[in-house]
Amino acid sequence: MTVAEKLVELLKASGKTCATAESCTGGGAGSAITAVPGSSEVYLGGVVSYANSVKERVLGVSAGVLGAVGAVSPECAAAMAEGVQRLTLADIAVSVTGIAGPGGSSADKPVGLVWFGLAANGKTRTEKAIFTGDRAKVREQAVVHALGMITAAI
Repeated sequence: MTVAEKLVELLKASGKTCATAESCTGGGAGSAITAVPGSSEVYLGGVVSYANSVKERVLGVSAGVLGAVGAVSPECAAAMAEGVQRLTLADIAVSVTGIAGPGGSSADKPVGLVWFGLAANGKTRTEKAIFTGDRAKVREQAVVHALGMITAAI
């Protein structure tokens, strides 16, 4: 059983719904969930907010956050999760924002750095991970991590 299959099964059993807000994964988490038959009962939707302007205008990430700490930050991840939860009214919302590479890194934000946000039960928390491998591997690992966060919140 895949992580996504387990997630959908647990969401159905709990009667809960989920949503995703993605940047560096480009919709990979939503795609993994919707590949599972019956996911339409529990997955409400997602926003692929690759550009900062979409993070700001659609998800409600403040220009102040984007200007001060950037898109790859716990503050942005939290705001993205809260934004997609507000838009979809999902019980659980996860967000992913990071640097998949090969470019775009800096000394304090290396390739493989990904921040996740989780909005559930009236609370929002963030997690940081640094994944290794090429762009595809970083994105794959980020998707699995995001689905695992939703699973743990059920």
